[in-house]
This record gives sequence, structure tokens and C-alpha cells, in this order.
Amino acid sequence: MPVWPDGKRFAFTVFDDPDGQTLQDSHVVYGCLAELGFRTTKGVWPIGPYREGGSRSESCANPAYRQHVQELQSSGFEIGFHGAALNTSSRERTLAGLNAFREYFGSDPVTMSNHFDSEEGIYFGAHRVSGVRRWIYNAATLGKHVRRYNGHVPGHSNYWGDACQARIRYCRNFVFRGINTLSLCPFMPYHDAQRPLVHAWYASSEGANAALFLGTMSEPEQDRLEAEGGACIMYTHFGKGFCENGAINAEFRRLLRRLSCRKGWFVPVSTLLDYLVAQHGLHGLTSRERARLEWRWLREKTMRGSS
Repeated sequence: MPVWPDGKRFAFTVFDDPDGQTLQDSHVVYGCLAELGFRTTKGVWPIGPYREGGSRSESCANPAYRQHVQELQSSGFEIGFHGAALNTSSRERTLAGLNAFREYFGSDPVTMSNHFDSEEGIYFGAHRVSGVRRWIYNAATLGKHVRRYNGHVPGHSNYWGDACQARIRYCRNFVFRGINTLSLCPFMPYHDAQRPLVHAWYASSEGANAALFLGTMSEPEQDRLEAEGGACIMYTHFGKGFCENGAINAEFRRLLRRLSCRKGWFVPVSTLLDYLVAQHGLHGLTSRERARLEWRWLREKTMRGSS
């Protein structure tokens, strides 16, 4: 495991996808994170529509939400990319979303995660795995995950892989059970020559909703993360169960407070990944390492429903 800066014993951060998150709930959750000394990464949709139909989800098309996110950035949080909008975007709309992101936040996004409901996902769905593992994925998810993801397919109306390669540094891929993401994917961030339109990939730990998040960062798991000197990049949606009637989940606050009292490095996702690259360079994934990652993720997904 790396030697962390300033004598820190471990690293912890979060990539928060915006699905289901209202402006009010975002104020509450990020107020709690800031108060306790955490600086994490908040994914956004730069353009509309927002709160479409029955959705609670906000985007930067709402000026009040955009101002809130800009204030978070000014206070040390990172803003990441979750696609241009909450539904499928053509190439033109994705490029417009990247341009809007740069206008609102001063530069292109450094980190991103694909959005499940958007068909411009890059190397997403079945394209996350290779060979026989793709066949197993398709068989295991038959009738459940019917979307086709085409962000990496040249000539398709959803293609934007060239822009991803040129404008974004890190893309999230596999999500694993367990708090020490770095022990589960010890060579992240990495480049995968079979998926060349992404500059570098990173893994994350399962915390898609409040119940999963709290399980992953339970007291024993926190102790293990510190003992192993590891790093956690938690994947979550802070719009899914972390607030109720404007109040923060009490167990979430308690566990965050406990973690904040430990000697951890609490920085945004790109800061952590840049540090790992500075320590050992950007890793080129080998065939054996690819198979190891894909089998581990596929087992978890098919057996326990990992994201």
C-alpha cells in the first residue's frame, strides 16, 4: 500500500452520482461532509432536462443548483461528470454538456462515471467485460439490463469516445464489496489497451444507497481500512436514503464522524488518483489482471447484485 501524505494512515473519498438528489438534500449531505472535514467528488449533469416527470434529480440547468455546486467547488469539493443529462444524449448533446461543464466549473471534468440510464455510456454494460465473461454477463442479466451502450462505437449517434479520451482523465468502472478499494484493485488507476478511449480507469467500493454505504463503512470495516493502510473510493447516490424530511441519516453522520476522527486523508477522487499515479505511474493492465478484475466483478454482480 502507498505511503500517504503527512503521516496519514489511509485514504477515503466518495464519487456521488446525482440520481434522485434534490437541491435541499444536497445542501444537507454536503453540509455534513464539509463540517466533518471531508472533501469528496460530486457528479453532475451539466444540462437539462432536470426533475423530469416524477424524477427528484437536479441538474446544472437549474440556476440555484448550479450555484450550490459552484459553491461546493469553491470550498474544495471536486465536480465530476455523469454524462450530459439524466437521459440518453446524442454526440452533439454530450459535447454541449462538456462545454457547459467547462463554462460552469472552469475546466473539463477530471473524473466521471457512466449513468446507467444513458445509452452513450462508454464501454458500459456488457462492454465492461471480455470474452466468455461477456457471454456470462449477457446470460445472467437477460431481461434485466436491456440497454445498449454505444459511447465508444465510432459512427454511432451516441459516440463521444474521442472527446472522452481528450477531455477526461479518469472513468469509474468496477464496483466491489469491501471498503479497501485499493486492495481489490491494487493497480488503479490503470489504462486498458482493449478500451483505449478511456485514459484511465478506477474502481470503487459498493455504497449505491444508504443501506449499502453504511454496511461498507461499518465500524469493523473502518478499522480494517486503517489497519491495512488502504484507500476507499466509495460509489454512492446521496439522493437514495441519506436524508429524510430534510434531516441527515443519523447513522450516516455517526459513522462519518467516527471516521473523521481517525488519521485519514480525505480528498477528492482525482486528488487521490493523481497521487497514486505520482507514486507508481499509470499502470498498463495485463491480460491476467483484466481477467482477474472481470471475474471478481462478475461473480459479485451475478451472485449478490453488485453495481
